[in-house]
Amino acid sequence: MTYESIVKNIDEMPPLSNIIKNMQQLYSRGTANVNMKELIKLIEADAMLTANILKEINSPYYGFSRKISSISQAVMLFGITRIKAFVFQYAMSKQLTVDTEIYGFNNEQFNDMCILQSSLMMQWFAKVNLRDTDILMSLALIMESGKLIIAKELYASDYLEVYREGFLACDNIVVYEKEFFCTTSYYLSSVLFRHWNLEPMYADVLEAMDADEKRKQEFDEKIIMLSDALDVVRTAINLKEVLTDASINKAIIKVNRMGLDGAHFEKTALRVKKAYEQE
Repeated sequence: MTYESIVKNIDEMPPLSNIIKNMQQLYSRGTANVNMKELIKLIEADAMLTANILKEINSPYYGFSRKISSISQAVMLFGITRIKAFVFQYAMSKQLTVDTEIYGFNNEQFNDMCILQSSLMMQWFAKVNLRDTDILMSLALIMESGKLIIAKELYASDYLEVYREGFLACDNIVVYEKEFFCTTSYYLSSVLFRHWNLEPMYADVLEAMDADEKRKQEFDEKIIMLSDALDVVRTAINLKEVLTDASINKAIIKVNRMGLDGAHFEKTALRVKKAYEQE
């Protein structure tokens, strides 16, 4: 199993469900021109998708005081960019059905981690730059898709137990992925997003996350800033550490390096951690 074979298998994946194609048509003239009534109607036509979105949005990790009971409420509260991310996540999870136990997390726990990453990003970055929060919250929700690709490949190979043992023993997931596959799950997410013609910026940001310094110079400052913000969140919340004192402190160091307020991040992370521990 090589990097090339993984990418080849991604390239051979069938397209996402029709709802993604229809959504992309709704968004084709830009976010500002999306017909909200048509968007709500499109989502509500799929009962499973509707139930999934409402379940995830009502997660205590997002910190809302009242229950959101309809897609129209969800769209008004989250906005059309963030809602699109929930639809993308749902469609990808259906396409990439795989057992995540190799990471020491069952599928529900893995999904909860993704929601937690999204929640932390939303609550932290809204006070930093509200305009960029939509794309960052959306990316935080789906950036771990590459780990599903890896799991799917491993279950079809002879390397499953070797990888599982190494993963559970490693200290740094990104370093371990690079050693094992010569790439990272975040880069594979970018390949996957390009294959499915999702937002081009999504793929650029994810590709920049683990790029070497020479490659990073090819990205503009906005892409680098967004990738650094995602790196902060994955440092605080990942399959090794979920808002531990150590992971929060490591994330704060990265926040400070970005020239942002580490104290604000810490306060937000501790609030999200409290909600997580009460579950």
